[in-house]
Formats: sequence, structure tokens, C-alpha cells
Amino acid sequence: MSPTASTKDFRVAIIGGGMCGLACAVGLAKRGIASDVFEAAPKFDEVGAGVGIGPNALRALKGIGVLDAVLARLDRDDRTARRMLYLSGTGAHEEVYDYNNSSEFTDADTGLGMYRPAFLDALLPLMDPKTAHFNKRCTSIETLDTGDYRLHFADGTTHDAGLVIGADGIKSTSRNAVVGERKVLQFTNTVAYRGLVPRDTLLQDGLKSDLSQRVHNFVGIDKHIIVFPIQSGKIINIVAFSTDNSVPPGSVAVAGPWVQSVPQQELLDTYAGWGPDAQLLLKYMKTPSKWFIHTLTPLDTFVCGRIALVGDAAHGMTPHLGSGVGQGFEDVFVLCQLLGHPTTTKANLEEVLKAYDTIRQPRANMVLRESFRAGVIYESYGKLGYGLGEMGGHLARIWEPIWRHDLDGDVAAAIESLKER
Repeated sequence: MSPTASTKDFRVAIIGGGMCGLACAVGLAKRGIASDVFEAAPKFDEVGAGVGIGPNALRALKGIGVLDAVLARLDRDDRTARRMLYLSGTGAHEEVYDYNNSSEFTDADTGLGMYRPAFLDALLPLMDPKTAHFNKRCTSIETLDTGDYRLHFADGTTHDAGLVIGADGIKSTSRNAVVGERKVLQFTNTVAYRGLVPRDTLLQDGLKSDLSQRVHNFVGIDKHIIVFPIQSGKIINIVAFSTDNSVPPGSVAVAGPWVQSVPQQELLDTYAGWGPDAQLLLKYMKTPSKWFIHTLTPLDTFVCGRIALVGDAAHGMTPHLGSGVGQGFEDVFVLCQLLGHPTTTKANLEEVLKAYDTIRQPRANMVLRESFRAGVIYESYGKLGYGLGEMGGHLARIWEPIWRHDLDGDVAAAIESLKER
């Protein structure tokens, strides 16, 4: 595979062409670093529907150098402060807690909701198409005598690179080269039913809740429904969660695909007895997809030698704080800044990746743990200690450590740590 010019004495292989993999490829290219992206599918594609991108993730995208391209694909209405309104899932949907505190929110707290394929459409024009390689499912990574790596693919081909970035998602193969093949994935006992519904359809059928601007979370015992607008409020993204708390997380293995099409009746039966707006949302999810939510047990490290993990490959988490992809973007920003630093060469790549790991592993794993805790809080509404007047104590400032984080300070700390190595 023909290399393109690079300002560095190493070339990067990126395994996985999802949101984080493409952001990484573009970010490296903007810093004069050549890379190749190896995608298992026949084309770049994103599984899923809408995705929420918090203010910290937007700052990471700006630092990577792709935010303007992303915003160009959106209307201004898609950028809203991520101020979640919690409502009871049952009864008349009384307000449980308003994560608003308008006096504490600023323009810096603005996030957005967008359609995942729109993100890829924004980034693809920024890529050199010759660096994209499809139908390349990585099966293993071999360390060569030179210290470089040889990627082996399911089609029998190979590719050599001086640095490997694993962006191949929660079922990552590249992760095996970092932490071995020990069991790190676990089923959380939570499933999520996903769907998209036109807002006008809901309004015409009597929807009372105003879903045009804010993120809404309908909460109840062992269940919650996250709803937010995309495409300028024309489409409502719905994710309905249900958890089996009769057994501990990780004790049940999922047989079959992690994403399945299911009859709508299964969804309706799961939320029988919920309130009118919740029922209305589910009524128009005619062909829901059912996702079996898995997470990683926190990894001790995201790197090994000159292999680094980003995104779900490093810290696949529950979506309950809407921060999984944002943490991936933070990974990519820090990594791009370190790799693009003038002092970074092939000779010190291992030290550079250790600096990346020192910064990113603790923070991303903190968000992983807090995301799981958030889901427990949402689905405890109605239990002892989680009543109508008590939820605020559990939910107040739950996002602030995630949103209000100094990414530039992270990079500065990582660079400073290199001087001490």
C-alpha cells in the first residue's frame, strides 16, 4: 500500500473507521502525520442513530481540527445546552429534577445532538481516499524484530506500521495486543431499544412534552427513556433502557448478536403501565432495534509498546451520561497533540504513548464508572431514598467533572511528564 508524505519518521495504522478512527486520521493528517485506516466493513458506516456530543467533546473536536466541518453539517438549532430534564416515566410525567441551573450554565456548556452518519459525511471530504482500506478485518498484530508491527487481516493480507492505533470499538481485536485475551467485556443486564420518530407525528397524536430543544429522561424503577432532538428538532431520537437486576452484571452471557431487530410488541410490553407521553413515543417506534449493552471492566493501561487504544476499544462504557464518544474524541485530541509535537519521533514513541496513557486512562475510566452509576440512579427513581424530592441530591452536578475539564491542561501535563522520563 503506497505511503503518502509525512513530516514524521513513522507511519500510523488506524484499525477501525468509525467516528473516533476517522477523527484520528484527519487530526493526524492536519499535523503532517501519515496514516492508513483499515475498516472491516465494505465502506465507512456508523451503526446507530443519534448521538449526543457534550461541550467537552466539542472542544476536543475543535482541537483535533474538525469542529467547523461538523458544524457545517448542522443547523444552529442542533446546538443546545445539554440540560437534561428528568420526568417520571409513569403517571402524568411530573418533573423529577431539572438539570438546568441556568445561572451556572454558559455558552461553554453548549453541546449538540446529531445523526451519526452526518458526522462521517462531515469528515470524509477531509480524508485522502487512498489512505482508506475496506474489508480489512484485523485478526492479530505481530511484533517484528525491528520493533514495528505487522497487522494481519482476515483476507490474508498484511500491513506494516511503526505505530498502531486501535479504534475498533468495544469488540476490539487490537485490544488483545495491549491487555491480552483475558475477559474484559461484560453484559450489564441492560438492553436499549432504539428508534427515530418525526416530531410532527408525535405532536399530531397529542404529545404534551416539548421535546424540540432539550434532552428529556423519563425515569422509573429498572427502566428509563432518553429522548433528544436531532436534525433541527424534526426528528426525535429515542433510546429506551430496561435492566434486569435479578442477577449481577457480568453473570449472563449474550447468545447471538448484540444488536437485534425485535417486534414492537416486546417494547410495548416492557413499558406497560408507563405514562401517556412515554407510551406515545414507543407507539411510533415501529421497527425498534434492541441493543445488549456491554461495557469493559476498567483497563489498567491503554497502551503497550507502540500500540495505543482509543474510544470504545479502550473504555467501552454505558451510554447513560452520553459521554462515550466524547471520551473517544478526548483520546484522539490528546494523542494527536502528542504525536504532532515537534519533539516526537519514532525513537521516543513508546514514551509518548506512556504519557498519553498517564493522562487518559484515569479520566476515561472515571467517566466509565460514573456512567454506570448514573444508570443506577436513573433506574432507582421510586425506590427508598430516590423519591421525588430526593433525586436532585443524586443528580446535581453529575456532568460537571466531564464537561468542565481542561483538555489543553491535559496535553501540557503530558508534555511536561515527557521531560521527566
